[in-house]
Amino acid sequence: MYQYSNIDQTIVNERAAQYRNQTERYLKGEIGEDEFRALRLMNGLYIQTHAPMLRVAVPYGLLSSKQLRKLAEIARKYDKGYCHISTRQNVQFNWPELEKVPDILEELASVQMHAIQTSGNCLRNTTTDHLAGACPDELEDPRPWCEIIRQWTTLHPEFAYLPRKFKIAVSSSTTDRAATQLHDIGVHIVKNEQGETGFRILVGGGLGRTPVIGKEIKPFLEKKHLLSYLEAILRVYNLHGRRDNKYKARIKILVKETGIDTIREQVEKEWMQIRDDMVLSEERIQSVQAFFQPPAYQADAAQDTRFSTYCDQNPAFATWVKHNTTEHKIPGYRNVFVSLKAPDSPPGDITAEQLDAIADLADRYSFGEVRNTHRQNMVLADVKQADLYELWQKLDRLNLATPNIGTATDMICCPGLDFCSLANAGSIGIAREINEALDDMDYLHDIGDIKINMSGCMNGCAHQSVGHIGILGVDKKGVEWYQITLGGSSENDAAIGERLGPAVAKNEITPAITKILEVYLEQRQNEDETFLQTVQRIGINPFKERVYANH
Repeated sequence: MYQYSNIDQTIVNERAAQYRNQTERYLKGEIGEDEFRALRLMNGLYIQTHAPMLRVAVPYGLLSSKQLRKLAEIARKYDKGYCHISTRQNVQFNWPELEKVPDILEELASVQMHAIQTSGNCLRNTTTDHLAGACPDELEDPRPWCEIIRQWTTLHPEFAYLPRKFKIAVSSSTTDRAATQLHDIGVHIVKNEQGETGFRILVGGGLGRTPVIGKEIKPFLEKKHLLSYLEAILRVYNLHGRRDNKYKARIKILVKETGIDTIREQVEKEWMQIRDDMVLSEERIQSVQAFFQPPAYQADAAQDTRFSTYCDQNPAFATWVKHNTTEHKIPGYRNVFVSLKAPDSPPGDITAEQLDAIADLADRYSFGEVRNTHRQNMVLADVKQADLYELWQKLDRLNLATPNIGTATDMICCPGLDFCSLANAGSIGIAREINEALDDMDYLHDIGDIKINMSGCMNGCAHQSVGHIGILGVDKKGVEWYQITLGGSSENDAAIGERLGPAVAKNEITPAITKILEVYLEQRQNEDETFLQTVQRIGINPFKERVYANH
């Protein structure tokens, strides 16, 4: 993985020192509340319902075992012994004391981490496929390009002056696991008709209050022009993006109101003026790629037969392998999902003890690295299949081996009303209720691939708009209600879910979900037809009739 240069380290060190001074001046009354709000947001600090929340950047979701141990130390020392994995592949601490945040930033800087640009109207963390570099269906490893983009976005001259936050995702796989169509900019690594590798650029996607699928703005872009073209898009957005209404300030609204053809013309005009001065040299590209060379895979890993024997002898292990591991590009290896969706745990939460243990497991089985996923789990890539049985046993003892990846209990869930000051309704409690209602693992596996996403407000941090089943918390005169959508997707077939009907009361949401699943099991043509395929085939009316039968 990428290692900081002296410039990188100096930036995070100086930013931590700068913020310490700003915090001290604020606590002495020398800086007003409004002025300090802007400063703390630049450093990832929100004020939530019960305490501040600090969001830590995890570029393209990649963490070293050393960084995991530091996060565990911070969780114990400055928080309540745990942290939360966000849908942007970042890490959030929910209980830091405001006056201790400068200490946390210094601790993070010691392991090449920071909280810069994790909040506010700026260029946010660039995300990618959590299987990048290890999956068989990618054209090339996208992480070097994410790192090049990270260096460009960090303290970008306009980073604090954008109309709204700005998010970029990169994918190189035939299966889009990075939700690129739902970002301000989506970058796809592709080949053109001449066999040259470059980028297909999408623009204007986004979730939240007005979910929109991104549109193609450039079918093929040469690699050397990546940063200049992104810069041109950003300049056009910064010039024309609406600042009169924060709900219409995202680039998705600019593209929708202006039209993709006009936006393309504006971007091309801007790009022509800056293109030749921002060319990525082959030397620079190769220097970044050098940080992401394949690890020392064992050439004869596929020859070990113990893996098949363990699967034959232990059904529980075989089930875990089926649901929580995926094919690797190297024979004899698998990618392992660490489930942060145990039935008795809030989705995406992980304790300090578990972080330390995963760091040890990463060192032992996965070349010292771990990835966060945008569905709030973790991945140990590059695990030899011969080590899977031993790894499974250890994860099971840590309560990190629930075989539910891709099932109904593998929910994306925001903190909701329990923590977030913006939320209209709770999320964590509802997730627990749904887990309890669907506690039969055989039933879950029979239902198959289904993605439930639940947000406590219209900001949509949990991507409810693109869940196969989306749940949105709304407030009705101080009472929690929930809207349901069906048929959304964030993958190749990206789609915005269709609203099922009126919001349902808090005590009705879990029964509504079980009724929806009942209709699916009754209506599917065979066991191979997924929930999403059934919804696309029969529409939402059969589900609506069942859910609202007694209303």
